[in-house]
Amino acid sequence: MEKEWLAKEIYAVSHLTGEFVLRSGQISNEYFDKYMFESDPRLLGMIATEMSTYIPIGTQVLAGIEMGAIPLTTALSLETSIPSAFVRKKAKDHGTCKIAEGIDVAGKKVCVIEDVITSGGQVVMSVNLLREAGAIVEDVICVILRSPQGRKRLEEINLRLHTLYTMEELNELGARP
Repeated sequence: MEKEWLAKEIYAVSHLTGEFVLRSGQISNEYFDKYMFESDPRLLGMIATEMSTYIPIGTQVLAGIEMGAIPLTTALSLETSIPSAFVRKKAKDHGTCKIAEGIDVAGKKVCVIEDVITSGGQVVMSVNLLREAGAIVEDVICVILRSPQGRKRLEEINLRLHTLYTMEELNELGARP
């Protein structure tokens, strides 16, 4: 699949303009609505196919961060037959009380999946929780990296970030006629 073609599809379905408050608290005049590309089964499947090429050899578990990365992680798991776990932002105080639902992550090489990364704050928190649960986490894959600050923050905790697109690439490729 041609990466430029996929960028055009993602851009057409999910690019919005206006005024948006990001999770990081930053204000942006453009936004990629991840739920628009994640709720389209055809597009989600194409994204999973492309993202599957970024999964490091030896990965035993794909861990999707609640809530946006859960569809991506499920699609990637179906694409690769690698089991998945779903990382909560906070463990429930009832039921299993786990931070990661699904397959056990303790002692396993885990690749974290995220949809969009701006500051990297949620990924850092989630990775720290996974590591506390015994997971071996060295890699993160995301669809869109909004800011280089996110990459820098992940590198500070010894993570390799693999991105399908930076926001600049998506804007450049997606907006081309």
